[in-house]
Parts: sequence; C-alpha cells; structure tokens
Amino acid sequence: MTDAPDPLDPDALAPLSWAGVDDVVIVGGGLAGLFTALKLSPRPVTIVTAAPLGDGASSAWAQGGIAAAVGLGDSAESHAADTVAAGAGIVDEAIARLMTSEAPARIADLLAYGVPFDRDLEGKLQLSREAAHSERRIVRVNGDLAGRAIMGALVAAVRRTPSIRVLEGLVAEELVTEGRFVVGVTARAAGAAKPVRIIGRAVVLASGGVGHLYAVTTNPVEARGGGLAMAAEAGATLADLEFVQFHPTAIAVGRDPAPLATEALRGEGAVLVDHAGRRIMESVHPDLDLAPRDIVARAVFEAVRNGGAFLDARAKVGERFPSRFPTVYAACMAAGVDPVTEPVPVAPAAHYHMGGVLVDANGRSSLDGLWVCGETASTGAHGANRLASNSLLEAVVFGARISEDILGLLPAPRVAASRAAPAATSADGAAVAELRRTMADHVGVVRNAVGLGRAVETFARIRRAANDPDTRNMATTALLIAVAAERRRESRGGHFRSDAPDAVPALAHRSLLTLDDALERAEAPLARAAS
Repeated sequence: MTDAPDPLDPDALAPLSWAGVDDVVIVGGGLAGLFTALKLSPRPVTIVTAAPLGDGASSAWAQGGIAAAVGLGDSAESHAADTVAAGAGIVDEAIARLMTSEAPARIADLLAYGVPFDRDLEGKLQLSREAAHSERRIVRVNGDLAGRAIMGALVAAVRRTPSIRVLEGLVAEELVTEGRFVVGVTARAAGAAKPVRIIGRAVVLASGGVGHLYAVTTNPVEARGGGLAMAAEAGATLADLEFVQFHPTAIAVGRDPAPLATEALRGEGAVLVDHAGRRIMESVHPDLDLAPRDIVARAVFEAVRNGGAFLDARAKVGERFPSRFPTVYAACMAAGVDPVTEPVPVAPAAHYHMGGVLVDANGRSSLDGLWVCGETASTGAHGANRLASNSLLEAVVFGARISEDILGLLPAPRVAASRAAPAATSADGAAVAELRRTMADHVGVVRNAVGLGRAVETFARIRRAANDPDTRNMATTALLIAVAAERRRESRGGHFRSDAPDAVPALAHRSLLTLDDALERAEAPLARAAS
C-alpha cells in the first residue's frame, strides 16, 4: 500500500490515492460518519474530514440529546406517531417506524462505546421531554452536553480501532465517478494547488448540513452543504430541499455561529416573552412554548421584528441554571447575560436541514456505490419538520443500516488500513457573505416568490463566477434549496411562504429535484434576455 505523503508538501498529494483497494471511504467526521465507520469494523475504512476529528461537526453541538422509546410505558409506535405528527404530512411512515423501532438497540451501542448517558438513582437511563413528544424519551448527558459527550466517546473509539484511518484537514470537493458508479472523492488539503483522489470500494457521504449557508445559524462553519452539492453534481436525486428547520431560540448576542439555548429549557418551564414581557406563544398554539419548532420559530421571528424576543428561565430554572445547563449558561455569561437573573435575548437561526440526497431504508442513493447518512441524507423520517432529538437518532440508525448493507455487498477485504493524518480551501469571502445574506433575507423563516426569484438569480450568478470549489459547492446547494422553495407554492412545516400561507392538501407529498432541474430554472432568465 502506498505510504501517505508528507502533509507539509501539499502538492505532493496530487497524484496519489491514499485509500487501500478495499477501503470504504466516508466523507465527514460527525456522528453519522464515525458511527458508520465503527459499525463497519474490521473492514478497512478511510474517513475524510476537513476539521480535526470531532471538531466542525454539528453533532458535537447538539444539546438536547437523542430520542428513543426506552422508558416505562413508552413505545416505538408512540415515538413514530409523534414523528409523523411533527412532520406536517409528508413523513414516510414506514421509515419513521423503522427508525424508532431500532432506537433502543442504537442506544445500547452508544453505551457500549462509552457514552455516559445520565442515569437516575436506580441506575436507569434518565429521560427528559422535549417539544411535540408525548412522552419523556430524550436520553441526555449532564443536561445539555449530549452531543459533546457522544462525539467524545466515538472519537476515542475510532482512534483505538486499527481498521479506521482518519485523514484530517482535507476538504472533499467532488465525487469521482465511472458512469453512474461512484468510486471515490477528490479532496484538497490547506494550501494545496491540486486535489488528491481517494478511491474506495464504496463511498459514504456524511458531511453534515447547510446551516452555514445562512447569515444566522447554530451550525459550525463546515456545515455549508458541500456533500449535497457533490452528490447533485454527480447526478443524484435530491428530496425535500425546501424544508429548513430554524431553531427558535438561538442566543442573539451577535456571535457567528450563534450559541443555542436548548429546547430542554422550555421543557423545564422556561417561557418565551416579547420586549414587554408578554408570553409570545399565548394564543398561538395549545402547547405554548413546546409547540412544534416551525410554529415557535415563526412566532419568535415576528417578536424579533417587533422589538425583541427573550427566553425567561428565572422562575422555573433559576439558580439551577449553571449546573443544569452549563453550556448555555457559559454562552450567556460570555455575552454579559446572566440567565439566572435576566431573560436571554433569542432569535431564530438556521439549525437543521430536513432535505438532502434521496436515500432508501439502507441509505443507498440513486447513484450506484454511494450511500448517504446524517443530515446530508433525506430518508423521509423528518418530513417537513423534524421532531426534536430525532437527528442524532437518525444518524446512528441509518449509519448502522448502511454498514450492514455495505458489509453484505462487498467481498472480504484483502488488506488492512493504517492510520495517516495530513494537516480547507479558502472560499471567496465577499461571495460567501452575499450568499449567506441572501439566504437569510429570502430563503429564511418567511419566504415569498419575489424574494426566492432574486435568490435563484443571485446563487446562479455566484455559482457561474466561482473560482474555487468551496464557493461553487455552497452556491450549488443554495440554488437547489431556493429552487425547491420556489416550486412549493404552499406553507408546510419548516417551509413558510407569506404569499401562500396555507397548506395545500394536494401537495402533501415529498418533493424531488436534480441539479439539471435547478439549472434549467436558473438559466431561464438568461435565455429570455438573450432572445
């Protein structure tokens, strides 16, 4: 097997392929990617990640926890019913039932990997409740540290697994294809003039979401839709791209990314109030502050436009705040806000993408040789509006299913992988800033036809002018989302149009889109102008 090149010489990477002939190549070092890699052991795996392992992944920032029907009196059927109800009419019910039925086994896996989930005095898993769940079924770690703890345990497990090789500091740019078959990826190290080709027996995209396409987001900078764009450029079918979930309670203190005030705070009684101290959710929804996220996000959006929105935890959390929610407490105090004694300013922020690359129950995309999981995928489990804490669950359930599918298809490996770690390409700062502003202004919490049309034209222009793969991929994904949102002339779940505020029963189905479709729409104004 070829030795890894010196990472101090980026141009030495260009002609080489680092993966062994039998490796499964996984793009992404978040929960979905790491869990899939561990489940594939002892088959050789190469993980390609832009950030150091465990960093740059939205999974590590997840505060709420992971949903699973493991409590007395709860059931997978009830969990699935809640998932379907939150999804605003377009959840694939069979997928939802599959996901919730496999949840307890995946919790057991995480415990085996060393995740220190909270337990009560009897040693049983301690469960919390979040919005739109009918039962207490959120498995947590020390209040709001679930994501960090899960990722810490999995990173440690990956580091001690000899069949997993981690290539850090490489930004994946493009899928390598032979016809309709995906055979690898190209990626580039910081400062490298040329990319490296990483070839494998199977490719898994687990590269995260799209939050950083927006000016205000809770996601890390790496979540900018690169994997989705790569799959689209290769001809993959995409689904439900218009459905972007905005978390209603990002802490509005001017940071990018915005810190998150976990929904669990409202689960413990914290309330949303406007600038005058009036409850925002009064008369909006019978579940008040625990209504589905899309409804809460729009109400908070209106309050922000009319003077401000705040999360008031003084009465119900109060002095317990530092110990019960240490991450949120630290973020507030760093910004000069003491949540024990004063309300916390909040605003909606791009948080999670329900859409992605269309996959089946085993994570297979429409392209041979390409599996997709985590936020990059669209399994149909979330519909138009993800149920709280189902994101981490989806990542591990489908990561396990993908690994089982790949192991069943590929012959036994002939070689063992060895570890190697080299040291992301710089995007066009001005173009990215314009793109993020446009997404926030026209493809955000509230949308309309005029704004979406402007967004399509802007993203097409940025894409045409892009001189680097990172900017081009960001513009490609932004264009796809905008075209999908323009096509859905109704309001449903995370997609709300002020010019079509009602749901249309005939549109209660998933949406499909390809890059060719989006480019045809984007190029139509140019064709008209030329004629």
